[in-house]
Amino acid sequence: MSTSSDPHLDVIVGERGHLTNLAYRLLGSLAEAEDAVQETYARWYAMPRQKQEAVESPGAWLTTVAGRICLDLLGSARARRERYVGEWVPEPLPDRAEWISGPAGGGSGPVDPADRVTLDESVNMAFLVVLESMTPAERVAFVLHDVFRYPFAEIAEIVGRTPAACRQLATSARRRVGAAQVPTAPTAGQAPLVRNFKEAWEARDIKALVGLLAPDATMTADGGGLVGATLRPVEGAARIADYLIQIADRAPGLKLLERSVNGRPGLVAQLAGVTVTVAAFGLDGDRVTRIWAVRNPEKLRPWFAEGQDGEARRG
Repeated sequence: MSTSSDPHLDVIVGERGHLTNLAYRLLGSLAEAEDAVQETYARWYAMPRQKQEAVESPGAWLTTVAGRICLDLLGSARARRERYVGEWVPEPLPDRAEWISGPAGGGSGPVDPADRVTLDESVNMAFLVVLESMTPAERVAFVLHDVFRYPFAEIAEIVGRTPAACRQLATSARRRVGAAQVPTAPTAGQAPLVRNFKEAWEARDIKALVGLLAPDATMTADGGGLVGATLRPVEGAARIADYLIQIADRAPGLKLLERSVNGRPGLVAQLAGVTVTVAAFGLDGDRVTRIWAVRNPEKLRPWFAEGQDGEARRG
């Protein structure tokens, strides 16, 4: 396609990665983020050429539209998640450097949306979980300002409030993050701790598991009503360890892989080569404080190798 037919084409195409990064952080769902980005582009291409050419900054236009779409989706998502079966956990993301979906060397195929998301501290699972506790307006104001460094004057156009009100929204959101004590920098020794946890789980060593868990640790599982998962968080080191041992006993062929989950050390559980669970960890010093175990197959598509999707649904 020639750029002469559309003077903004290069800019428009080049914005997709930024928009996907923004939408994933706003929505906590890769599938919903991709839908929001697609809708953003659909609105751009639906405009008459004369209006497109009148847009001074196509990138800013796309961000504004994507932000508004995400704001609307966040409002409807609250209602959907109230009807969700069990606990809702943000969709986990793999590191493509260590997790390749699809056939080897398939670079000529379509780019997976997960490949466009930058794995930095603003997508670690603990951070995304706190974002879920915010109002839609708080989340949009905070993410746009604190993560993407947009000025409040521009955020005001997206949220439909004054810049001063948006500043207050971001301040309120910042307090939530502070109260939750979300880690903002990588913690030394995370990978060895997760490895020790994996080895204790594989050995069914309940004493070792309890020793690696904080006494008040919490485990949250998300099956979405599509696969088996505890419907309420499991609290306390002993109860979590016992629950994990029961899982291992019920699935003797379970294989655990050390993989990055949203940019931090995590575990992937597979049965017969099919990904069935992705676990993210919250760590404090030498103890595990939180486990988020995503089992809903609809949230695990980026973790499926070629041909696994149908197998996972049958499993």
